[in-house]
Amino acid sequence: MRTVGVEEELLLVDAESGEPQALSTAVLALAERRAGGESAFESELHDQQLEFATRPCTTMTDIADEIRRSRDEAARSAAHAGATVAALATSPLPVSPSIGEDERYRWLAERFGLTAQEQLTGGCHVHVSVDSDEEGVAVLDRMRAWLPVLLALSANSPFWQGQDTSYGSYRSRVWGRWPSAGPVEVFGSADAYHERVSALVGTGVLRDEGMIYFDARLSHRYPTVEIRVADVCLDPADTVLLATLARGLVETAARDWRSGREPDPVAVSVLRMAAWQAGRSGMDGDLLDPRTMRPAPAADVARALLAHVSDALEESGDLGSAEKAMRDVEARGTGARIQRDLLASSGSLRTAVTECAARTRG
Repeated sequence: MRTVGVEEELLLVDAESGEPQALSTAVLALAERRAGGESAFESELHDQQLEFATRPCTTMTDIADEIRRSRDEAARSAAHAGATVAALATSPLPVSPSIGEDERYRWLAERFGLTAQEQLTGGCHVHVSVDSDEEGVAVLDRMRAWLPVLLALSANSPFWQGQDTSYGSYRSRVWGRWPSAGPVEVFGSADAYHERVSALVGTGVLRDEGMIYFDARLSHRYPTVEIRVADVCLDPADTVLLATLARGLVETAARDWRSGREPDPVAVSVLRMAAWQAGRSGMDGDLLDPRTMRPAPAADVARALLAHVSDALEESGDLGSAEKAMRDVEARGTGARIQRDLLASSGSLRTAVTECAARTRG
């Protein structure tokens, strides 16, 4: 059974006003003290954010427990610092983000200017174990076309600086400003992948391999494929669905590779169209069907993804729970729809943010 780990980036906000709070240093210190010197939390580029990582898990029940425990601990530590956490991929309210004091973050701010300054975005990264770099690159080559569907399922950033952007995931548009972000071509081998990474770092535009921001990549720290395309999800159940589908995609792609099935040669320019459409629509419009790259209702495309990985999910015992979770998303919508519904019912973005903070813990 392949292990799965999840990283989530949370927004620190005032519990009453919903305004982002630059309190990450204080919250991290409190979390470390509460954990007895070692915690699962890390700083992010901006002081208004907090990141955590789960342990590698083999069951989705364990992943769900880890996510809920980590969100709960983040909220408790934030409360001691006078704030709370919200699983929002952008701040709905106007904000002037502040860059953290870490030397790496300062380098990014100097090098990339406004692009770095405006990157107050929250993503969800899913790590799935692979046996080797060769298997990992074979997986990357064979699941490229399905990654925009994960973005659509996670869409949770409709607002930017107090305005409705008309996107389900505006985070994906902001994140795409980094020079190394987005979909990539078929590599064909681990050697070709590493040569491309070396060439990109060698340009001097990027600081190091950690700035390879492909939608999915080989982790430079762990023996995993790291899927980085998704927004952080408002509902932790949606995060579990993402992790389930991600592991299914990796296992399905690895089996295709072992059986000699060649990767789909769909062009990067077409994949960019699919990613844009997923960020625009979320689950409330059409997506590009990965099998045809033609528009189709989002629910139909999501079900096609489920069918694509169904053998792997059935073997791991996750098919039934994934089908239920998919029906739940279709019924209540993604975080983007929920945020818009909250604004429509309350007439206040502040109320929408504070309600999302309450929902973050599930």
